[in-house]
Amino acid sequence: MRFIGLRLARGVLTLWFAVTVTFFLVRLLPGDPVLAVADPNMTEELHQKLLADFGLDQPLGVQYLDYLGQLLHGNLGMSFRQSIPVTTVLMERLPWTLILTITAMVVTIVLGIPLGVLAATRAKGWLDRVIQITGVTAQSLFVPSVGIFLMYVLGVWLGWFPIGGAVDLDATGIGATLSMIHHLVLPCLSLVLVQLGGYVLTMRTTLIDALGEDYVSLAKAKGVRPGKVVWKHALRNALLPTTTIAGLQLGTLVGGAVLTETIYAYPGIGRAIYEAVGQLDFPVLQGAFVLLAAAVVVANLITDVAYGILDPRVRT
Repeated sequence: MRFIGLRLARGVLTLWFAVTVTFFLVRLLPGDPVLAVADPNMTEELHQKLLADFGLDQPLGVQYLDYLGQLLHGNLGMSFRQSIPVTTVLMERLPWTLILTITAMVVTIVLGIPLGVLAATRAKGWLDRVIQITGVTAQSLFVPSVGIFLMYVLGVWLGWFPIGGAVDLDATGIGATLSMIHHLVLPCLSLVLVQLGGYVLTMRTTLIDALGEDYVSLAKAKGVRPGKVVWKHALRNALLPTTTIAGLQLGTLVGGAVLTETIYAYPGIGRAIYEAVGQLDFPVLQGAFVLLAAAVVVANLITDVAYGILDPRVRT
């Protein structure tokens, strides 16, 4: 429990830091939020009234303390642009982001671990070299570049997949599900290609080290089948660093999802952030970043706990 308590306290501190940085950074955006949502030719009296309605007429420190107080009560504020609670705006977008990020992470892990095992069990062979080169290349990719390339080749040139949105508006029933999957392919593939290299290379390196341990040699001497030695004996220890990578890369995955959703006009949290920046909708920006930061903190906490289960030594 002490192990979990320390990780939880660190997560709360990290979340507070993210909230604070986000609050002040959004107010450095150029422009006037009132002019972004109302008539630029309004009277000064109306301008001041809207500033007061938005809570922007108070000193910055007072605004910050007021925001923290609302946040502690679960209130993310009201959208300047839509005049509805930020929670409502984000809850409409959150399912789409969860579908995209969870699918991308599952596909990356399902592909990354077997490819890493394949490279490790054929170390220094031609297949290992191909996988290493591919993994290093994947690590150097940038989400927008990959997204635009896939959009042009698979969406525009070949016409295999739609290049925007999340589902056909006229689709219903099973057709809606198939349409959603069809729209998901390009955004998901963009994230998988960028993330995959890290999993493959990490799994390869750690599994090669594990296969050189004494307990593996002992299992081989007892006549245990090679496949069982790899998948049952060596893989457990090799998964420890990969588990850490999974937690750390969630932050990268979330950031990549923001860019991917913008490129493909995918209606998730990332797209909401992009729209809120253009509209200077401070509450939506703050709420979205708080939600994403909380997701990363929770994922890292789960990763720490999972690491502690796999390796009890970290709990001491």
